[in-house]
Amino acid sequence: MTDTPGTAPAASGYAEAIAELEQILDRLERTDVDVDVLAEQVRRAAELIAFCRDRIGSARLQIDQVVADLGEA
Repeated sequence: MTDTPGTAPAASGYAEAIAELEQILDRLERTDVDVDVLAEQVRRAAELIAFCRDRIGSARLQIDQVVADLGEA
């Protein structure tokens, strides 16, 4: 995932992104969520979800390649 100028990187890894998503979810589930912060939190969550999907897709391709290489051996 390519970051646009002025935005924070999605995360350094999948586990970090999931942990941040869980923190955001915890904040959004509170009854005293600040409406001004809500949109920013949802935007950040969307970035993290896209990052995680990209990582899963990359891992799937790598696994498929390893399995294919095992079949050729």
